[in-house]
This record gives sequence, structure tokens and C-alpha cells, in this order.
Amino acid sequence: MTFQRASGVLLHPTCLPGQFGIGDLGQSAYEFVDFLAKSGQKLWQILPLGPTGYEHSPYIMNFSTFAGNPLLISLEQLAAEGLLDAAALEPLPDSDSDPAYSRVQFDQVIPHKFKYLQQAFDRFQPTPDYEKFCQDQAWWLDDFVLFMALLEAHDYKPWNQWETAIARRDPLALKEQTEKLQDSINFQKFLQFKFFSQWAKLRAYANGKEILIVGDVSIYVCHNSADVWASPENFKLDPETYDPAFMAGVPPDYFSATGQLWGNPVYDWDKLEQTNFLWWINRFKATLLYVDIVRVDHFRGFEAYWQVPAGETTAMNGEWLKGPDAKFFEVLEASVGSLPVMAEDLGIITPEVEALRDRFQFPGMKILQFAFGNGSENAYQPHHYVRNCVVYPGTHDNDTALGWWTIAADAEKQHVAQYLGYHSADEVQEISWEFIHLALASVADLAVIPLQDLLSLDGRARMNDPSINEGQWRWRFTRSELLSQDVSDRLLHLTKLYSR
Repeated sequence: MTFQRASGVLLHPTCLPGQFGIGDLGQSAYEFVDFLAKSGQKLWQILPLGPTGYEHSPYIMNFSTFAGNPLLISLEQLAAEGLLDAAALEPLPDSDSDPAYSRVQFDQVIPHKFKYLQQAFDRFQPTPDYEKFCQDQAWWLDDFVLFMALLEAHDYKPWNQWETAIARRDPLALKEQTEKLQDSINFQKFLQFKFFSQWAKLRAYANGKEILIVGDVSIYVCHNSADVWASPENFKLDPETYDPAFMAGVPPDYFSATGQLWGNPVYDWDKLEQTNFLWWINRFKATLLYVDIVRVDHFRGFEAYWQVPAGETTAMNGEWLKGPDAKFFEVLEASVGSLPVMAEDLGIITPEVEALRDRFQFPGMKILQFAFGNGSENAYQPHHYVRNCVVYPGTHDNDTALGWWTIAADAEKQHVAQYLGYHSADEVQEISWEFIHLALASVADLAVIPLQDLLSLDGRARMNDPSINEGQWRWRFTRSELLSQDVSDRLLHLTKLYSR
């Protein structure tokens, strides 16, 4: 599918300002949409919205690919409904003095917010909308809420370490646990109802201002998730322990000399094909209920995927295996119609991956930070772009443009300077806006700018470094005033200048 020429901003909702230590779906989210609208933007790209676990990666540690993250629920909106006492809500002060470089302190945020979420649940009375939500979403919701209740009851131990009858989903055992954990189950249903109610209103507000939501489907799911517990047959697991028999990742690449070992179980694509890819079809259908465009993370994994045996400590000793390839997307297209998909085609990309992407007219990604490490034949340089692609200064996995520039090699900086029309790198004063200019001026149909680059922030504002497991996914800004009129006017000028 091709898209009309447009531009937008990449920002995960957790990064927004808010009183309770983390961005949410409340007032600051609406203010951000207003900022996008007055700046002439047509896209808001987010990361996966699911509930996160260890280290809070929305890609690797997600308890469900269908559920929403309760930490994003706006407490102010719950108070407006009468489920909380607004005057009794205690803010969670930010420990960072610089509003541009704050960090989510999850160890404080989680107990603080869940205290109020529990209070709201205690006041909540089921409504027809709630009953309809539970009925319509029962196909994934019932497994998820039981999983979360069981996870809490087992002190968050992985599901395959629970009692055998529960881990193997014996019907009598599940019935007994459902009755025993009913309060916890109902609390989890309430959280999902409120998350999706608030998200639907925010998305409708954005769509009303002609802004489309670009969502994100991470190709893999967490082993300790409702997805794997409920459907273990979809994954390559050890038949005795139910541990992953093989782990997902990628071999050595730009981000890591030893590759990236994600630890997620890989799919048993043969089993999935026998069901006509039903689980994946449902996943896409569910995603398209809440976003307008789907960015498929690690798109190349559908053509071929890197499989690493269990027990390895790096991703180096793996092998490439054939994925479902075009067969999957043919079935998907027949099921959901035209596919509003963007393909994350970074890393080791073969002609076969490119052919799969182009067969379905999915726009691939171009990253300006990758463009200047070698000669003029580098495919990431704008003069090589085709129209049907998406250009970024950098992604959530990259440093900010300013952070990248600070540590770039002298030869790379000089290449950038000459490409921009300067004699030397010393003449480049605002690399963030130089890259924004390049992106918006390019022939690429879509351009997406990380908010950090609009604010000219350095590497302290990096969202994720794939070579480091701990301490990622925490950056946020804490004052809406940083979305200034000057920034908006500057972005609007370039957006109009280049017909976006």
C-alpha cells in the first residue's frame, strides 16, 4: 500500500508530561495532538502499547500482544468520572531537575498508580459498555486476565514454573483458579476496559484533526505472556519444560558486534500455517481496531528469521530459517483487505526481503544516521530514495541526532557537511534541524521525526540502546511548554515548504 505525502512525529505516550511520573492518555496527550495539528503534521507514531514487565521494553517484555498498558490510564479522567477523588490525588514529583531529560522511575510509578487504579475499581459499577467490551473481546481478554491473576498469585514466576495442571491449562484446574481469583480477574478486566476506552477517545480526537496513529506490531512476543501460555502450540518450546527451545534475535549488525539475543520464543510457522495463520490474523485485526497504520517491527523475520538454540548467551551461534514469506501476507490481505503497513526493513536485508516488501508495496525505512558512514552509493542517502518509503533521522533504537553527531567520526561528520553544502563540519550548527530538513525535503512519501530531534536534545534523551538491556525505555519530558510556538512554527514552515 502506498501513502499520500505526509510527515509526523515519533513519541511514545509514556514520554509525555504528567503528574504521576509517567506520561498517560490524559491532558498532555491531547495537548500533544494539538501541537501536531498546528504544526501541520498528519502522523503520530507510537511504540507498542501493551503491558510491560522486566525492564519495561514494549517489544521484548510484554505480557500480551492484545492488551493495553494500565500505566497509561489517566487518573484525572477516572476522577472526572467520579471513580477517584481529584483532591486526594497525590502527584509523584520528578526527581530530574531538567524537564527535557527526565526518566520514568518505574519502581515508584507502578505502586503509586496502582494504588489509585485499585481505588477506582473499588468504586466502579459495571455498565452496558463494560459488559459489551468484555463480551466482544472475550476471545483474548479471558485468557489474559486469568494469566495476570495467576501471575500475581505465583509471585510473577514464569507460567511454565506454575503447577503443572495450570501451566498445561487443564480445564478443571483453570475453572477452579478462575473462581478462586475472581476479584483479581475483574480488576484486570476493569483496567483493560478503561485503557481502551481512553485510547479510543484519544485516537478519535487525533483522527478528528486529520492525524493518523501509526502503531507498532513487534514480530515476537514474550515467553512469559498470556500469548504463549494460551497458545503454546504456536511456538517452538521444549515439550517437557515449555521453555523456549530456540530464541529470537539477529546476528551481529550495526547495533551490536555479537548480535542481538532477544530471548523471545520463535514461532512454529508450520503449525501456524495449518490454522491459516489465525492467531496472526486476529493480531492484525485487533491492532487495526486501535491504530490507522501498522509499522511491522523486524519485517525481515517473515521472509527468514534468525534462530538461536536455547542456552546461548549471544546471538552469534544461530541460523537463518525460512519464514512464511508471501503466503502469510496473501492470507492477511484476503482477510482484512488493503494493508496499511510500514515495513521495518533495517539490518541484514536480502533481495528476497526486498522482493517481499515490494510485492505488497509496503514502504520501507530510511535512516539518516546510517547514511554517511561510507561513500555516495549508501542507500540511506536521500538521493537514492524511492517515493514509497519512510525517512527518519533516527528511530527509537538510535541515539538522538545531536547525540549521534557528538560521537560521530570526523570523516562521517565531514561527509554530512559536504552533503548539506558546507565546507567543513564546524559550519554545521544545528544537526537535528539539518536532518529534519533533509527528511522533509526528500522524495520519501512519509517522514517521521523523533520528538527529541525537534527539541534538539542530546544523547541523554535516547529512548533505547539495543546493545544494553538495563535502564532503557525511560526517557520523558515533563513540561508541555517545551512544545513551544517557535518549534511548531519552524516545523510547520518546512512541512508546507515541502508539500507534506
